[in-house]
Amino acid sequence: MSKSSSHLKSCCAVSRNLVAPKTETRVGAEHSTVFNPARMAVIPAGEYLLGSSFAESSEEDGETVRRQVKLDSFYIDRFAVTNEQFASFIAETGYITDAEQYGWSFVFHLFADSVPREEIIGVPESTPWWFGVQGAQWRHPEGGNSTITDRLNHPVVHMSWNDANAYAKWAGKRLPTEAEWEYAASGGIPDIRYPWGNELHQGEKHHCNIWQGEFPEINSAEDGFRGTAPVDSYEPNEFGLYNMAGNVWEWSADTFVANRNVQDQDPSLTDHSVKLIKGGSYLCHSSYCSRYRISARTFNTADSSTGHMGFRCAADPS
Repeated sequence: MSKSSSHLKSCCAVSRNLVAPKTETRVGAEHSTVFNPARMAVIPAGEYLLGSSFAESSEEDGETVRRQVKLDSFYIDRFAVTNEQFASFIAETGYITDAEQYGWSFVFHLFADSVPREEIIGVPESTPWWFGVQGAQWRHPEGGNSTITDRLNHPVVHMSWNDANAYAKWAGKRLPTEAEWEYAASGGIPDIRYPWGNELHQGEKHHCNIWQGEFPEINSAEDGFRGTAPVDSYEPNEFGLYNMAGNVWEWSADTFVANRNVQDQDPSLTDHSVKLIKGGSYLCHSSYCSRYRISARTFNTADSSTGHMGFRCAADPS
């Protein structure tokens, strides 16, 4: 790993290289489609100050580095990409995801209780709540015996950055940059913690799908969900975007660097296989990780996948 990221540890994202190597080879073709802005929001051009200076902001993650950016208008998906949408991509292209190529992916331990022990291929020492499970992939989120039949409107998971990027190209879109994602999540409002305001339970209600209880053993699911929620759950933010906090981590187009103020970075000091993720997931809890805040950021390798990693797409105006 690079000098820019090797010292960092992500409590939220577990890297595939901690467990087992790839065993299969990708096949299939990429097909481009005509860009359709349906289910997307138009984000107006504007200026935005990235990062934050809240007490809980992480200096190690680079979150406290503030940077003023000027953004042109762009489109962004109102919802994370769903299982149903991803199935259409697979049906047209025959694409094989990284999880399928490797033959396994990471499943949170509470969802792996029915997985036969012989199908658990490894457990990372630093994050023992993640099990490497044979057969876990987007169609089978908890392993070979699980299904997405009743989760077609849930976000597709076990997505690597490579998978998300391939889908975006097929859809005539792209992945959002960190600046675009952060600006869109804020609704254009500077210095707020969450897409709805500064209080987690503003109005004494849940606004996102995160962990309640004692991580990583007891999830009381007071927000209504133990795992993923439908992509149109909760109320949208000021730009009409859903679930920009919690539910699933979302890949960005950007390579992760801890110091995002560095404009002319030496490419040799950057590991371009380490990609930035935003938004937190249904597993985030303030006792361990409060990265469901707008400015929070972390990373994973481009071929890694887990049961809480998805994405949404962006696009430029035609």
